[in-house]
Amino acid sequence: MPVKEQHESHPGSGTPPESGAAPAVAPRRSDATRGAILTAARERFAADGYERATIRAIAKDARIDPSMVMRYYGSKEGLFAAVLDVDLRLPDPSALDPADVGHVLVGHFLDLWEENEVLTAMLRVGVTNQAGAERMQNIFRDQLAPVARRACPDPEQAPARAALCASQLLGLALARYILRLAPAVALHREEIVAWLGPTVQRYLTAPHP
Repeated sequence: MPVKEQHESHPGSGTPPESGAAPAVAPRRSDATRGAILTAARERFAADGYERATIRAIAKDARIDPSMVMRYYGSKEGLFAAVLDVDLRLPDPSALDPADVGHVLVGHFLDLWEENEVLTAMLRVGVTNQAGAERMQNIFRDQLAPVARRACPDPEQAPARAALCASQLLGLALARYILRLAPAVALHREEIVAWLGPTVQRYLTAPHP
């Protein structure tokens, strides 16, 4: 039986809130449903790949009716696009010190990988699926390029420099969070920033070789 959306009623006896007080807003059931669908889809796409993952399996994982997945996302393609819609939340390029941008970026990405399983799932999809790989390319190209343009001595080199930075950041994520190479997993955050920061810094600010 399909799950029906409900809006939670305001608790209490029905007495209106005091004048000037903002009423408490309960989270919408639809938001929880969307979150459950996206979580299940990320895990399913990462485990099975795009071709083998099915709407029915994703709905089962999310404990909802398949019609709800279609209602919110329209198709498997639409759901896949939503799964890969990721904001890297990079710092404002104008606020970055070009002399320290490498260490800042490495620390920022470490925080993202540690706190956000979405990126790990996206990386798993990206290494096994062409559409996922293209989405990863676009995200890192579009979101890293402004930082590279701000830091590098020649803005025309920004795309290449951003790609080199991505190679380091994604390589770290692959080794530490996907393949889980023991020495990479054992490194402390400060050690990784100390090792990788100067490399990313060189990619962004060194003269063209």
